[in-house]
Amino acid sequence: MLRLFLALPLFLAACQPDETASAYANPLAVYRLTEIDHGAFSFRATIQFAEAQKVTGEGPCNIYSARLATPYPWFELADLTVTERACPSLRQEQMFLDALAGMNFAEVSGPTLILTNDVGREMVFEAAN
Repeated sequence: MLRLFLALPLFLAACQPDETASAYANPLAVYRLTEIDHGAFSFRATIQFAEAQKVTGEGPCNIYSARLATPYPWFELADLTVTERACPSLRQEQMFLDALAGMNFAEVSGPTLILTNDVGREMVFEAAN
């Protein structure tokens, strides 16, 4: 009986609907970064919401994944992991990852995803498919 009581919170958590940005974004879309802070971003950088409460994507050099830690419209990444490949675009990748990690809010509107924070930074993504 004690085991059942201890397992009940885990069972109830698993039954909760996804309330993160992944529930509002197109799970089949690959969103490509087009702008950071109102300036064009010409390097490849993506974000996907293929799984509930998770994001994956590519920076200019590496692949990353993270867990979404807050309900929509808030946006907070937890447990961010990034591969460690070197390439000539590492400076742009670091700019991308730093900006992504600093975002607080998400807005999904059709094929557009806009991430912002409370100090005025902004990232604009467009669905590529």
